[in-house]
Amino acid sequence: MAVASSSLPFLNSHFSSSTLQFPPTPQFPKAQSWFLLRTRTRTTSLSITRAVKSDVSKEDIVIVGAGIAGLATAVSLQRLGIRSVVLEQAESLRTGGTSLTLFKMVGGMVVKSEDGRELRSFMFKDEDESQEVRAVERRILLETLANQLPTEAVHFSSGLEKIETSENGETLLKLKDGNQLLAKIVIGCDGIRSPVAKWMGFSEPKYVGHCAFRGLGVYSDGHPFEPRVNYVYGRGLRAGYVPVSPTKVYWFICFNSPSPGPKITNPSELRKQAKELIRNWPSELLNLIDLSPDETVSKTPLVDRWLWPAISPSASTGRIVLVGDAWHPMTPNLGQGACCALEDSVVLARKLANAINSEPASIEDAFRSYGSERWPRIFPLTIRANLVGSLLQWEDPIVCSVRNNIIIPKLVRLGPIMEHTNFDCEPLLKTMSRNL
Repeated sequence: MAVASSSLPFLNSHFSSSTLQFPPTPQFPKAQSWFLLRTRTRTTSLSITRAVKSDVSKEDIVIVGAGIAGLATAVSLQRLGIRSVVLEQAESLRTGGTSLTLFKMVGGMVVKSEDGRELRSFMFKDEDESQEVRAVERRILLETLANQLPTEAVHFSSGLEKIETSENGETLLKLKDGNQLLAKIVIGCDGIRSPVAKWMGFSEPKYVGHCAFRGLGVYSDGHPFEPRVNYVYGRGLRAGYVPVSPTKVYWFICFNSPSPGPKITNPSELRKQAKELIRNWPSELLNLIDLSPDETVSKTPLVDRWLWPAISPSASTGRIVLVGDAWHPMTPNLGQGACCALEDSVVLARKLANAINSEPASIEDAFRSYGSERWPRIFPLTIRANLVGSLLQWEDPIVCSVRNNIIIPKLVRLGPIMEHTNFDCEPLLKTMSRNL
């Protein structure tokens, strides 16, 4: 699923039709092992469940992290009648920053040079009728997922401090506030710097040599842009923007840097640095930066981790498994990070549901099957995203001239660019109906 971008998730029709348009939760006529979804009465908005000092509590399935991966996994499991608890270290959903306002379909793409000269433009349907692109705002996506869960499903202010395993295969999660949970299954969805992945033996993600400024320009009376992806390429520097709603436009600036540099959180300083990079570029980019609220502007180093076969740890250890960035952090050059997390959640939920309806002893096999199925997609995408980023960050003037005057105008074709987005998830409800 998804299409090439620089960070913002994009959804194609295959995925959104099967997992993002949530039907009402079905009623189940019989119990499903010891993971039966317990019926809850929920309100229309997500309430904040905060941890309270207590003895060790027991849970069947604990998901660590309430980002896109964690919430999508919880919702996918719920669609199959399986209850889970989600732990989130923050005090509320991390809705800040850029990137489901399913805006009208993004119709095309325009590529320009830094002086504003158009290098290439095309409409998606003219190039490949099978492609459909929809831009997604991160905040709306998270809130949409969270609102599909029971109000008490997400526990905020619940940061993970330590993981211990018992002889019977259960996992003790010790939280920073002193609480402890004993879980039969743990699903690590805790992002790039995942404590769960670190405990499982994964290395830290590697910095790839460039950073990105990101933001979300807000036009209260509506923005003036057409529904298309816009890219601007310079030397060792590139930028882009795309509408995500009638009033919001996502933008990014990616630049080479030998090191990540100091962490900066002051929005004024971030805007200043971003504008300095593109001071002579098309004015619409500078205007977008000025129109971005403080909470949407950020700077992040780009990192990834290559899951080499027979070298990297597997996606699971016993009844502990990883999903999304916690397992396979990748650079945003293909726009696949969040999209792959959504794919992971559907595949894992399906396999876990089948195992639960069989017998608990088969859960480890289900996790291994999940890793084996997802690795052939994740590993090539991670490498491809890295290589695409390296090529687009060229600094040599001769190479950049060849790129701008020959490669982009005459050689680039949409099919190969979009091929990686063609992932079709089987609807979860088909799995459910077979299991009833």
